[in-house]
Amino acid sequence: MAAKDEVLQSSPSDAEKGGNGGASEGTSQVIGKQESVVCVPHENYMTRNGLNLDSFRKAHYGLGIVELERPMRARHLHMIAIGGSIGAGFFVGSGGALSKGGPGSLFIDFLIIGIMMFNVVYALGELAVLYPVSGGFYTYSARFIDPAWGFAMGWNYVFQWAAVLPLELTVCGITIQYWNPDISVGVWIALFLVVIIIINVFGALGYAEEEFWASAFKLSATVIFMIIALVLVCGGGPSGGRYDEYWGARLWYDPGAFKNGFKGFCAVFVTAAFSFSGTELVGLAAAESRNPVKSMPGAIKQVFWRITLFYILGLFFVGLLIDCNDPALLSDSAYADPKASPFVLVGKYAGLKGFDHFMNLVILASVLSIGVSGVYGGSRTLTALAQQGYAPKLFTYIDKSGRPLPSVIVLILFGFVAFVSLSASGPTVFDWLQALSGLAALFTWGSVCLAHIRFRKAWKYHGHTLDEIPFRAAGGIYGSYLGLFLCAIVLIAQFYTAVAAPPGKPGVGTAESFFKQYLAAPVVIMFWLIGYLWKREGWLRTSQMDVDTGRRELDWDEINAYRAKVAAWPAWRRALNIIM
Repeated sequence: MAAKDEVLQSSPSDAEKGGNGGASEGTSQVIGKQESVVCVPHENYMTRNGLNLDSFRKAHYGLGIVELERPMRARHLHMIAIGGSIGAGFFVGSGGALSKGGPGSLFIDFLIIGIMMFNVVYALGELAVLYPVSGGFYTYSARFIDPAWGFAMGWNYVFQWAAVLPLELTVCGITIQYWNPDISVGVWIALFLVVIIIINVFGALGYAEEEFWASAFKLSATVIFMIIALVLVCGGGPSGGRYDEYWGARLWYDPGAFKNGFKGFCAVFVTAAFSFSGTELVGLAAAESRNPVKSMPGAIKQVFWRITLFYILGLFFVGLLIDCNDPALLSDSAYADPKASPFVLVGKYAGLKGFDHFMNLVILASVLSIGVSGVYGGSRTLTALAQQGYAPKLFTYIDKSGRPLPSVIVLILFGFVAFVSLSASGPTVFDWLQALSGLAALFTWGSVCLAHIRFRKAWKYHGHTLDEIPFRAAGGIYGSYLGLFLCAIVLIAQFYTAVAAPPGKPGVGTAESFFKQYLAAPVVIMFWLIGYLWKREGWLRTSQMDVDTGRRELDWDEINAYRAKVAAWPAWRRALNIIM
């Protein structure tokens, strides 16, 4: 198969003649002014899977786009889309958000971010199927918006994940202390860092398999939680527990659905944004999947179920069962204390023996999963930056097993920052890392929407039609306009909460509290200025945008046959096809 792939990847004539491009691996070809180099899997099994010393030797080095190997299958992309990167923000941070804004704010804010993410991921899917290049977020911004802004988005994304990794390692250690508080957190940080290193030895396939099984576990646990929660709301809890009689929506009336007014409502947005961070990783993973044209659309559609099942329904039940004034929700480290998780508290208050331990195991698997995702997402983006001359040339190094080795090592080194949490100043460092990563994703999402809008304009300008786009975003450019608008609204809301005193307190906050909530904005502006001063390139005009370089040549016979099949379906089935 490796030899077959190599022939198909390097022979333009084969791909142009048709073949089975849209349906089987290795048959889509990059076209344009500058051909991309494709990493062909090594013929030796041990080298291909990073299991010997030879696998660490150089395969590619230097400027120019190099497409990494494509070991991911459709099942990997689907599970990454539906459950990947769901972790501490959702399972633990939602408790702090509930205490700030109440169940109504929690539900509405996550719904707003969910609508935004639905449009962001569909826009990303359209671009990623057409241009499946590793480090896609940065390349789309640089290509369709402004090279300096693309530079800023690339480095912003790298630093977002570099900051998240030590955070998640610390949460892993604190979660373990729920069972054994006598062993130092540092021991567990070291152990989980070793686990992350081992997973990354296997490259993209290691990440994909870990995310597949972790997502399956998180999905199963969330479904179990919602079934139990429904029974508890109806009063079917164990005798003697809090929910042994009909519970209903009493907490939405007393103490009420909303807490701390408009300030409380706005304060929940940053938790929602942090919780959804990583949803966009399916776009990065598409570049390393065997056939993005076939697997990516199905994976993108899973995001609807991720938003509905995990976030909306899961947190709706949390708001029904946990009082927003519960003192157990108050924690100095909103994302780091599993005892403050509303999912754990539900089992505790219901009298369900062992349920709190089960949910802590889910939290542990989730935060470890995010640590692995952080190394994957950050390293691929750093390599893409280097390939375009926006980062040191060292990071263009790709070894024989398809790993961007120096980039992976640098991201893992950031994990050692987690040991700072053992010192007295640890919580302060933790807060600033959280500030750096909290809003960073919003800039990435807004840029994806803007890049999609600009791409569509350039696509039309250069004489192309929508029928030439193999996978189109469900909402078109209007969906991207809505996603961009909601990104702006959330940033404005967060600016208001950063300036104002914390919920429940009058007046304005301090300079320190402002930057702890809004640090990502000045960091992005700083990166943009560096990019502009370095490259001296500004906003791209429509005529300057290149829509052909790096574009995939596809088997349109198969794509058109599928479209004709869908067009023949009844209206209800075509509507269902958008999300299934």
